[in-house]
Amino acid sequence: MHSKTYERLCQHAQETALLSATQSLLFWDERTMLPSAGAEYRAKQTAHLAGLIHNRQTAPEVGQWLAELIDSPLAADRHSDQGATIRQLKRLYDKQTRLPQTLVEQLAAMEVTGQRAWAEARRNNDFAAFATHLERIVDLSRQKANAYGCDECCYDALLDDYEPGATTAQVAEVLDGLRAELVPLVAEIAASGRKPNTSILRRHFPMETQEAFCREAAAAIGFDFAAGRLDVTDHPFCCDITPGDCRITTRYDEEFFPGAFFGVLHEAGHGMYEQGLREEFFGLPPGQSVSLGIHESQSRMWENLVARSQAFWRWLFPSARNAFPAALGNVASDEFYFAINDVEPSLIRVEADEATYNLHIIIRFELEQSLLEGDLSVADLPAAWNDKYEQYLGVRPETDADGVLQDIHWSAGLIGYFPTYTLGNLYAAQLFEKADSDIGPLAEHFSRGEFAGLLKWLRQHIHRRGMCCAPAELAEQVTGQTLSHQPLMRYLRTKLGPLYQLV
Repeated sequence: MHSKTYERLCQHAQETALLSATQSLLFWDERTMLPSAGAEYRAKQTAHLAGLIHNRQTAPEVGQWLAELIDSPLAADRHSDQGATIRQLKRLYDKQTRLPQTLVEQLAAMEVTGQRAWAEARRNNDFAAFATHLERIVDLSRQKANAYGCDECCYDALLDDYEPGATTAQVAEVLDGLRAELVPLVAEIAASGRKPNTSILRRHFPMETQEAFCREAAAAIGFDFAAGRLDVTDHPFCCDITPGDCRITTRYDEEFFPGAFFGVLHEAGHGMYEQGLREEFFGLPPGQSVSLGIHESQSRMWENLVARSQAFWRWLFPSARNAFPAALGNVASDEFYFAINDVEPSLIRVEADEATYNLHIIIRFELEQSLLEGDLSVADLPAAWNDKYEQYLGVRPETDADGVLQDIHWSAGLIGYFPTYTLGNLYAAQLFEKADSDIGPLAEHFSRGEFAGLLKWLRQHIHRRGMCCAPAELAEQVTGQTLSHQPLMRYLRTKLGPLYQLV
């Protein structure tokens, strides 16, 4: 009897996933191809689909099936495919049934109109044109948090959507520990007096050549272009639609090489995680990524721990010089390696170096909590943003386009998302350290252009595990350690120490 009920539950979830995949395809199209005049009806399409998906996820029969299964023998092993499916679908059902359908549809429609408004406001450096949309987004997010249930901290309710089981207090504690060691390291680097020649990265790099070079590098590390594609957008993202259809995006700057290149490798890291999920469990927890923190660990690992390593450029730099002879023909590989690992406080998160990146996240983490709790108004947000940048990084944006308007996340209603970037950095360093111990030294692999060993290790230990464990639990099982900032700090000091001649 339980088996039949379980089969019905899985069939229902996988059919619902087909609707969600259609919604993802509309999102990708909206961010890459949609004419501006189509935004109004795209919002209606998205809202309608969101309502249909919500209805299916909260259907009474789903609750009945889960009530029967949650204490059945099928759910006894919470880490088994069946146990994880029942447990995670019950978690989703309990959360979704607390949300009114009208709120779900409003959030979905606002996501489209908000992103359109943000893109135009960013192009025009006009925060006032976006402010009304952001006020609405914050209000809807507050309604969502209240519907989920806020015991002590409403931010917890939204954070749980992206990093299941994490709390605001836990994240703040991790950030505090990281900050305590990171700030002195950045100060040591500044005091060293050493600076790379970053002008070599701001020469002319033709867009067509960049695209080909980025595509070849992404394929080399393991992104499967037979099951994916690369396109251009305002704010890069990875969009997994169905097994066999994973789409990554970037933006090109012909006068700045790192932006597109490391952006593509970042999104390829996300894409390889999606491509490594078990296809037979499409739409079910064993075939879904466990959290955005773990997801971000995959993108940051390939972008930074792999693609910013000296070993990686021992392999790729000759190809880079051939691809861009006018820009890199007179550049030595060590000079290039130092330049791409420059540590310099900056305004733009996606272009920040590894040592200062998390300070960008701390700023957003603090501001969005204040917005949600009502301690900060949207009208006062640009000034608060600028003040925090001056306080934490010693730089102050001259325009809102380089300040509060630089990220797409709030326009899409993704409040609670930003902390997962720092969690991803921490998980990446911890997982990479373990992989290097298990199959390393990885630097020797990379210097030969060999990446299959690391990807195979990640497939086995992370990708194919799906949602069978909570994110923090998964990382601890794989590495034997609870989440800590120490692996990240060891990595940064080992890498940056020689470059900046630190004691």
